[in-house]
Amino acid sequence: MKGILFDVYGTLIEIETDEHWEEVYRTIAHYLTYEGIYMHRFEVRDLYFQIVQQRLDASREEYPEVDQVAVWGEFLSRRSAAATAQTRLPLFLACLHRGVARKRLRTNQNVTRVLEALRHRYILGIVSDAQAVYVRSEMQALGLLPFFDHLVISSEYGFRKPDRRLFESALQKISLQPDEVLFVGNDTFRDIVGGRRAGIKTVLLRTDRATGEHQDVYPDFVIHDFEELLALVGSAEECR
Repeated sequence: MKGILFDVYGTLIEIETDEHWEEVYRTIAHYLTYEGIYMHRFEVRDLYFQIVQQRLDASREEYPEVDQVAVWGEFLSRRSAAATAQTRLPLFLACLHRGVARKRLRTNQNVTRVLEALRHRYILGIVSDAQAVYVRSEMQALGLLPFFDHLVISSEYGFRKPDRRLFESALQKISLQPDEVLFVGNDTFRDIVGGRRAGIKTVLLRTDRATGEHQDVYPDFVIHDFEELLALVGSAEECR
């Protein structure tokens, strides 16, 4: 084995957000007045979710993904030509939306120590259903980004796991074959089904936040604490 790929949220990072919280849209509505856009918080909320759903519906992908910066760009284009001309405003609104909606952000137990032990022996990469504008900053804030040279993020591709193309893109980035890699995730459907579709052996991190079983699909390995990954990898090396 030469490489290990990881899911992010629920696997490396524990995060809690509430995109339906009224205060998120109150904050954005208040800020927008300084850009000459006057909307009630519920108008902001409804238009935001409408654009997200329309973009998902318009996609031809089986597991579609949206880009939050593009969503806020369309939001502005529908409300103000002047604001749309400010090229960094969609990015700012996407980050503001995330920042206010976020209630908790921390690494899962033992993650940093385990990654430190693995980084000198294996190529480490990410395959995540996430927004690039969020995940890189959140990983950096938690000190995790330096462990990974290669990240495959669904918002940059327009589709989500378990689409095998995300895993195949990661394999191309790290220049390894499926049988040289493990994938570690906490979602039985998106992570385990996706990894297996790409021919990669999978490790399910089964915690109280892990999803239920997916019919007829099982991981190659199961761990209940991130630290168990070290012993699992060591056993796999001994069996070669």
